[in-house]
Amino acid sequence: MVLLGASPQRWKALALAEALHTTAGFVPQVVGPLVKAGWVHSDPGPTGGYTGAVALADVSVLQVIEAIDGATDHGRCVVADRECGGEPCSLHVAWSKARHELMASLNDTPLSAVAGGAT
Repeated sequence: MVLLGASPQRWKALALAEALHTTAGFVPQVVGPLVKAGWVHSDPGPTGGYTGAVALADVSVLQVIEAIDGATDHGRCVVADRECGGEPCSLHVAWSKARHELMASLNDTPLSAVAGGAT
């Protein structure tokens, strides 16, 4: 999104993949949820491509992560393979505090704040 937001041009999947050091096949997997969220336009056809649809200041890092990967609060214990709840694990308090601070920081960080390190 940072790359798309920094340029008015349409980006073909191959060019976007090269700029991001990934494969052209991976680009639609990542950009698809961003299109669905309304943050990226996808124009089909030989003259089409991807363009940014919103200001980078209007979208947080956490929003992008969760649009692509799904909800980050999955309710699982960090120590044992079980639901978090019941008897707290030895890391419950520390992990909960750290996780809350991380999520708040990512939510408070607009993409415009990380735009300098796009590539």
